[in-house]
Amino acid sequence: MTIRVCLAGATGWAGSAVARAIAHIDDITLVSAVSRTHATHDLGAVLAEPHLTCPVYANVQEALAAHPCDVFFEFTKPDVAKSNVLTALQHKTHVVIGTSGLTDADYEEISASADKNQRGVLAVGNFALTVVLLQKFSEIAARFIPQWEIIDYAHDGKKDTPSGTVRELAYRLSKVRPSELTVPLEQTQGVVETRGAHLTGSQVHSIRLPGYTISAEIIFGMPDQKLTIRHDSGSSAQPYVDGALLAIRKVNTFTGLRRGLDSVLDLT
Repeated sequence: MTIRVCLAGATGWAGSAVARAIAHIDDITLVSAVSRTHATHDLGAVLAEPHLTCPVYANVQEALAAHPCDVFFEFTKPDVAKSNVLTALQHKTHVVIGTSGLTDADYEEISASADKNQRGVLAVGNFALTVVLLQKFSEIAARFIPQWEIIDYAHDGKKDTPSGTVRELAYRLSKVRPSELTVPLEQTQGVVETRGAHLTGSQVHSIRLPGYTISAEIIFGMPDQKLTIRHDSGSSAQPYVDGALLAIRKVNTFTGLRRGLDSVLDLT
């Protein structure tokens, strides 16, 4: 059975890569797309991909009203992502979230709506396999090493901070334990902001400079030793495509909110 998908952010950097991949597989089909800048056009014409024939709408409400779907894929911006997801759930569709920048409070609201509407929501801060492994290895390390800090790297034009990858990493580590600070923040002398932001039990430092795409680094420290785990993205969106397609195929297998691609993978 073919999975019908509505893709919001279909003409963006990552969304367009996912759309082009869907055009060449048999078990998933795009029935509609959302893009404010390309509304009323055909997605195939916009992306120069003749295998795509779905219409583009200005907003999620119009797209879902015109073309019912099985999965809504959110790949837009943080300021509209939550509203888009809640609208999709009200239309009784499963949801995959690829947009970064949503907060834990946002996810609590989304989780409640997913339960109410008996639909699955899979929130993935980063679809790359290397990020999945970064998260799992970090969770293991946090069980044995009580102190760590996270560095979040991205290009200078990225407005949301920290990245969705790092938000998810900090959230996952909070389920293991909070990082211990030898000197508590309230006892810091000088400019306390230079110690970074305290996010769900982790100190996070965000860097926004030209030359980066997306990188995440976590440093664990013990007396006379340290462990560094790091993920670096290249300039292509291709590493995200396989994970995105897997998420589309898996999101209808459960009800409620799950966070992280590993939640639908067997990594044991």
